[in-house]
Amino acid sequence: MRALNWKEYVDYMQEIVNGHYTQPPYDKPDYHHYTKMNEARQRRWLKANPLTQETVAAIKQINTPQQWVVITEPWCGDAAHIVPIIYLMSTLNNKITLWFQLRDSGSEIDKYLTNGSRSIPILIVRNAEGDELFYWGPRPKQGQELYLSLAARKASLDEMIVTLQNYYNADKSLSIQQEIVSLLSAHLQ
Repeated sequence: MRALNWKEYVDYMQEIVNGHYTQPPYDKPDYHHYTKMNEARQRRWLKANPLTQETVAAIKQINTPQQWVVITEPWCGDAAHIVPIIYLMSTLNNKITLWFQLRDSGSEIDKYLTNGSRSIPILIVRNAEGDELFYWGPRPKQGQELYLSLAARKASLDEMIVTLQNYYNADKSLSIQQEIVSLLSAHLQ
C-alpha cells in the first residue's frame, strides 16, 4: 500500500480532472465528472479556510508526533468537503504528518468499515509508534444521520448528492472540526 502526501494526492486528482488518468473507475464519465466537481469544491474550502479559533488552539496543543492517515478517493463527494479541512488542520502543527491512502488501491479500509460498508473518507490518528489513538468518519454525526435517513427512504443518488452538499455548505465545516477536535482533546490528557 502506497501512501500519498498532500501534493501527491492533489496531483493525482488533477491528473484525473485533466483526463490523463483513465484507469477504472475514472474511465467512466460519471466518475470523471464527480472528481472534477470535487476538485473545485476542495479548492473553495482551501481558499475559504474556515478553521475556527478553537480548532487552531486545539491543534497547536499537540506536543507529541502524530500520524494522520486519510482513506479516501477523489470521486467521493463527502471527501471534497472533509479532506481539505483535515489538510488545513494538519498544517497548523509540525508534529502532524498527513498521509493519504486510496481506498481502492490496497488501503486499510477493511479495518474501518461503517455498518459493513467501505465508506470514506476515514481519518485515522496514530501516535509516533503507529498505535491508533482514534479514527473518525466517514462524515460528521449529523451528516451521517442525514445520509442514513435518505438511504432508508431510498432517495435517488441525485437527491442524496444535493442534500448532503447543502448540509456541508450550511454547516461550514464546523461539525467536522468540532468532532475531530473533541477526539484529539481526549488524547491530549
